[in-house]
Amino acid sequence: MLSSDDVVHRLYADPEVVSAVRDRFGDDVLTDDGSVDRTALGDAAFAGDGLEFLEGLLYPRISAAREAWVAEQRAADPLPPVLVCEVPLLFEAGLVDRFDGVLVVTAPDDVRRRRVEERGQDFHERSARQLPEGEKVARADMAYVNDGSVDDLGAWVQSVIDRYSAARS
Repeated sequence: MLSSDDVVHRLYADPEVVSAVRDRFGDDVLTDDGSVDRTALGDAAFAGDGLEFLEGLLYPRISAAREAWVAEQRAADPLPPVLVCEVPLLFEAGLVDRFDGVLVVTAPDDVRRRRVEERGQDFHERSARQLPEGEKVARADMAYVNDGSVDDLGAWVQSVIDRYSAARS
């Protein structure tokens, strides 16, 4: 599985990306060791037009990493039966047509709000920039309401992977 969040974490260690982030947002979004402080960067990006800048900086790099990963997986022996990419802003980034199937993991508003606020983020600010949950669910091939444990979610994901794998065999 390829996680877009993991790709972003790696990108925030890339000196070119760190330099661009510093130039745009200043040293306040960096830690004492010079790495990107994602929480501070998120706050700064949501405070103005910074999200558009970050999208322009990161999206092409994330796409290139995803394409390289897919090519690597397709060249593997044996070929994996299913390739899974986790893309938090799939609809917002206009990437739906790049995938054979779209799964949405959602949660009730109160659960989502609690999770966002536990990370010290503003729920309304973050959700205002995203497609409404109901629209994501309606556009998905399958959806899962994630109001339980991480193990429950993992079991659902594995069952979907197993179904897709069986269909391709």
